[in-house]
Amino acid sequence: MPPRYVKPYVKRQKNDAADAEAICEAVTRPSMRFVEIKTCEQQGTLVFHRVRLMLMRQRVQLSNAIRGHLAEYGLVAPAGRNGLQRLIEIIDDPDDERVPAVARVSLAPLVRQFELINDQVLGNDRLVRASAKSTELGCRLMEMPGVGPVLASAMVATVPDATAFKSGRGLAAWIGLVPRQNSSGDKEKLGGITKQGDRYLRQLLVTGALAVIRYAQRHGTKRPWLVRLLSRRTPKIAAVAPANKMARMIWAMMVTGERYREPKVAAT
Repeated sequence: MPPRYVKPYVKRQKNDAADAEAICEAVTRPSMRFVEIKTCEQQGTLVFHRVRLMLMRQRVQLSNAIRGHLAEYGLVAPAGRNGLQRLIEIIDDPDDERVPAVARVSLAPLVRQFELINDQVLGNDRLVRASAKSTELGCRLMEMPGVGPVLASAMVATVPDATAFKSGRGLAAWIGLVPRQNSSGDKEKLGGITKQGDRYLRQLLVTGALAVIRYAQRHGTKRPWLVRLLSRRTPKIAAVAPANKMARMIWAMMVTGERYREPKVAAT
């Protein structure tokens, strides 16, 4: 059981006896929600993703540090890997007088560490890609637009049993992609998304939705609702709706065992 659902049943203080009594009380409630147990293989796959996330954060930190230090000397490169590579070439060139020798010696370890972490990220990505292709469910999920190896592998490892959710909306709510409610009486007030649940899955789903939106802007789409949504909202805000739909379709594919089917264009 999630600890936050058991906490309301603790009467006073915090000790083992009070916790045990609260657990016994909470487990008898018919509306209590339970956490599905993951297998050792699923937990091992999640280690890939946690390590990958940590390495990517370190890579961004090193990139920002290199850019920031060189900006003090007026050396500013465009965003992206190509721009950063230009700055690295300046640091590696001992004949470039735009960077003092003392600064070049100090920045060299950052460059070497950045290259090492970049190689480690690529190696970790290969493990994640192999993990996604090793399961039949992962291969089916990757057939959906916006779902790549990283999202497919993370979804298979994080959701042991999709039938634990009554519907696709339950999975989307668990990930935190549904509107936050502040309703009372006959007044229904909906705000932004709750951002509860698994932050990593939510980030991957929104990133996949942005990829679908970029493709639709360049090549068109068979989803009229997405065209209408983009006419009212900016792409980053509009990406939440496709991410919610992706979560619901993923739940349906996991429960029914069906493959992804492209939407049919309605006859006019």
